[in-house]
Amino acid sequence: MSTLVGAERLHRMTFEDAVARITRARTAQDLQERTYREWAKIVHPDAAGARRRATATEAFAKLSALYQKTTTYQPKPVFASGDIAEIFADGAALLKVPRNPADNDLMEAEAEALTALQTRADPRFKNYAPRLINSYLHEDQEKRRRRVNVLERQRGMLRLDQAGRLTLEDAVWIWRRLLIGLGWAHRAGVIHGAVLESHILIHPERRGLVLLDWCYAGHRPRAIVKASEAAYPPEVLHDRTASPATDIYMATGLMTRVIGPSRMPEPLRRFAAGCGYAAPRMRPQDAWELLGEFDELIPENYRN
Repeated sequence: MSTLVGAERLHRMTFEDAVARITRARTAQDLQERTYREWAKIVHPDAAGARRRATATEAFAKLSALYQKTTTYQPKPVFASGDIAEIFADGAALLKVPRNPADNDLMEAEAEALTALQTRADPRFKNYAPRLINSYLHEDQEKRRRRVNVLERQRGMLRLDQAGRLTLEDAVWIWRRLLIGLGWAHRAGVIHGAVLESHILIHPERRGLVLLDWCYAGHRPRAIVKASEAAYPPEVLHDRTASPATDIYMATGLMTRVIGPSRMPEPLRRFAAGCGYAAPRMRPQDAWELLGEFDELIPENYRN
């Protein structure tokens, strides 16, 4: 299914269809095909008009209650710690809570990026990013409000920075998956903005990969990961701009670090050099086209 066809299908649901689905739903899991924001946009009383306002108000209240019941943040042991947030496990979901309310804008950037991928990007590649279940504001006892993103939990995977020493064959399939995932996002107009080891999950047996932490997404990143400043290209550090060439630069640097200079075959070394120019206009601009060049350099059995 093409991106345009997928987008058309998502927008085809009528107000009446949405009300019926929400009325029948017993939990938020019954409404997984869309995010909370998408359902809310369809049935919000302000958009329904005077004639349907009572029906919309009832459906919107039911929708809010379902998501509030299943995804509201409650203090529990930390599952993992990220750059700006603590992660809490809640069944099949992970609740991402910023440590500092000043980082709410980064959480909003992630919610916007994931929503764009879920609504605009080719659904065949949807597993390259976590699914956003909900995004809402939580107010603590001190009246501080934090943007909480609720993400589908990725089971059986490990972070790339915790995977230990990888073989060259492992590094090659990870590199391929990175180019596929980034190309998929770029075709939907989404820049990841922080392609780093800690932002990638892998499943070695299934050769699966998921790009995490879309908080830095966008053509004008709101922030960088300070501890990894050396991994960023000049346009981010100096101009606070990003493009597909930015993600390609960072992905190349990441894989160069994973493989190690002494293990990098000469063809891959030349390939990496062509992706690492300081000027973004001199780098490849299309990750999927670049994948074709990459495949010409590697043995056929490495391409699966």
